[in-house]
Amino acid sequence: MTLEIITSDALAPMRHGFFTRRGGASSGVFAGLNCGTGSSDQREIVQINRARVAAAMDVPEEALVTVHQVHSADVVTVSAPLNGSRPKADALVTATPGIALAVLTADCQPVLFADPQAGVVGAAHAGWRGALDGVLDATVAAMTNLGAQPENIRAVIGPSISQRAYEVGPEFFESFLDEDPQNGRFFAGGENDRMHFDLPGFGLYRLRQAGVGLAEWTRHCTYFDPERFYSYRRATHQKEADYGRLMSVIRL
Repeated sequence: MTLEIITSDALAPMRHGFFTRRGGASSGVFAGLNCGTGSSDQREIVQINRARVAAAMDVPEEALVTVHQVHSADVVTVSAPLNGSRPKADALVTATPGIALAVLTADCQPVLFADPQAGVVGAAHAGWRGALDGVLDATVAAMTNLGAQPENIRAVIGPSISQRAYEVGPEFFESFLDEDPQNGRFFAGGENDRMHFDLPGFGLYRLRQAGVGLAEWTRHCTYFDPERFYSYRRATHQKEADYGRLMSVIRL
């Protein structure tokens, strides 16, 4: 099956893609393009999937750079392939042609950034914790350090869990209110003490607060489209043993 790659006109002319699960070599609960080395999928199969992504982005496998994601606000500036090392971080930026920055997600936000005028790109993994702690703001700052201008940066949030699928409890809600009472706008009422959190809406807000010139979401929900996307929360609800990880990539 051919790879399916979601792109955004906002990131043109940078080569990029939010890869769906279609077109991969994995089977079972991982069926499709599982790129997560942290999953219990067969490592050699995951490498085949990652090689397919690298080929689609027209880079050698070693130039497809990922980090050890830990739900932080840490950003790595990349100027050369990392030769197999994976620093703990949740975002990457580069001004070096031929380096493809990649993040893995399965409900969290994959966010791709580009300043075409400065020749700087970035990629971030932004779950609720990373977004609240400032990973998106930190990515913009790291791009600025490489010569980008915030007003020229375009940021696109890829397939993520939508608000109607993201039920949370009162402690989760309180952690956002403690940060800023205005964050209450990103929650809608649910049953009893449960609420639904708008993760992409919060991500767009933080991007705009960081001063980016354009911010948008592709409006794909990972939870409600199992044929195209992996979802941690869906796998949990269905009591599956594990789940695949989607890859999102951008390069100069």
